[in-house]
Amino acid sequence: MVSAGVPHRPSDRPAASSETVRSRMSRQRNKDTAPEVQVRKILHARGARFRTDVKLESDLRTRADLAWRGLRLAVFIDGCFWHGCPEHATRPASNAEWWAEKLDANVARDRRTDALLADRGWTVRRYWEHEDPERVADDILATLRRLRRCTGRADRSHTPR
Repeated sequence: MVSAGVPHRPSDRPAASSETVRSRMSRQRNKDTAPEVQVRKILHARGARFRTDVKLESDLRTRADLAWRGLRLAVFIDGCFWHGCPEHATRPASNAEWWAEKLDANVARDRRTDALLADRGWTVRRYWEHEDPERVADDILATLRRLRRCTGRADRSHTPR
């Protein structure tokens, strides 16, 4: 996905370095990834209700993996490769310059998104795909409790106190 206002130009993409690479990249998911689904199942089992794949603001292309609109909480579960995890991110050797630019732009877009959403009153939480889903769910639930105490809002989605 490209940043808001920048047109998507497939001609700017280099050709896949092999059929294997092309096939692997075509199967990459941008929603309902295994780490997202694991966290969602845990949250749901604990009574939390939420929206998934949510467009947060009408003028932004950004979509949160999970959101609580009433509390203005946006959760992103980022893939290590695509979002530049400091522990696990790797860079492809083929088309290295193009990939470096692409992946650096993803990280920069994430930072811009975080700042824009915070300026608009959203609490943004980001987690890496390799993080323990139980710990991620614990942190999200703690954030929900804190937001409810601070705002005095109950949000329409139920979450245990």
